[in-house]
Amino acid sequence: MPNLAHHVFFTLKDRSNAAVEHLISDAHKYLDEHDGVVDFSVGVRDKELARPVNGDFDVSLHMVFADRPAHDAYQVSDRHQEFIAQNKDSWANTIIYDSTVN
Repeated sequence: MPNLAHHVFFTLKDRSNAAVEHLISDAHKYLDEHDGVVDFSVGVRDKELARPVNGDFDVSLHMVFADRPAHDAYQVSDRHQEFIAQNKDSWANTIIYDSTVN
């Protein structure tokens, strides 16, 4: 069964360094170490790479799950739902890409 990659790109209403660091901290607090996660990273857009293919976002979240059931369990987990509840008002936009990977 292939892994499932889950990528989320956040644009914040408040684009300050403090707001960015807060979201990164909460991502580590609520989203890391879920069952079935085989890779987790969260970071910021490299503003020196101002190429047309790089979108305008503040924080990127990258998770790889062992399989689709692990991803699906994560989506409804209490910690994921708490992350959303605690942070969604700070988001101007989110773009999400999910893909199967080998």
